[in-house]
Amino acid sequence: MSGSHRAASPRRPASAPTDRSEAEQSQGRAATRRSRRKARPRRVRKLTVGTATLLALAAGWFAVGPGRDFQASTASAAPDHEPEVVPMQAADAGQHTEAPAADRSDRERITSIPGIGASWMARVPADTRQLLVASGQGKDSSDNTVTLWTRDADGSWQAGQAWPAHNAYKGWTADHRSGDLRSPIGLFSLTDAGGRKADPGSKLPYDESKSFVMSGRGFNNEPLAGSFDYVIAINYNRVEGRSPLDTAYPQGAAKGGGIWLHLDHGGPTHGCISLTEDHMVELVKTLDPALHPMIMMGDAQSLAA
Repeated sequence: MSGSHRAASPRRPASAPTDRSEAEQSQGRAATRRSRRKARPRRVRKLTVGTATLLALAAGWFAVGPGRDFQASTASAAPDHEPEVVPMQAADAGQHTEAPAADRSDRERITSIPGIGASWMARVPADTRQLLVASGQGKDSSDNTVTLWTRDADGSWQAGQAWPAHNAYKGWTADHRSGDLRSPIGLFSLTDAGGRKADPGSKLPYDESKSFVMSGRGFNNEPLAGSFDYVIAINYNRVEGRSPLDTAYPQGAAKGGGIWLHLDHGGPTHGCISLTEDHMVELVKTLDPALHPMIMMGDAQSLAA
């Protein structure tokens, strides 16, 4: 055997793959494939959640905190303001909601003044928009309540404040006579005002005169001075358009006259209606000849007939 030749080393057989190595490789590949397969669903789920969110927003729904669902209003055109967000809980709760304003106003319309009979309401001229109602407590009572009613364009009546007032000492009558100490029952126009004091801002013709003087004491021994500081003539047996001081009586002197609205002196009158000074001033300033003001006066039972 020559030294230049090396002995051939016996060839070591290649290690045959074992079941384990194959299994490990197979598991590794399977794990890799599963890992790759699992990654895709996660991306799909993320996409699904995102898509659901976009779809929910497009449908106008979103959630703000637990238990607070809101529905966003949508419009086909771009709104001029932010869309209103309406709580779903309130919408779904079936709670009572107020009727629209138009419905409420329909229910509140008063076409006939409470306590006034149909025959009396029929006497009120169509162009009368201010109606002063003096309703007495009884046929023989000197106490009454005065309320100014205003008629709207739709024919409904709106009530002003109710003011306590006095009338004649013996109450009311449908056939007033001079000196009977009763106030006349009826519907009368109001066209002229005046008083000892300066005009407070009357829309009616106002006669300021020192002749509006009252002295002495009343039925309750109360002083009468100052009672005629402000007056409004009630057109019972008088000529319209003249000063309340005018003494012309178209129906004759026996029917009496000089029936006024004037300042209250703390007791019954001889036939007039008396109010406190603040209410009298307000009335003088409020009555408007353009609204054709009138007074309906009498005991409550007579006015309800």
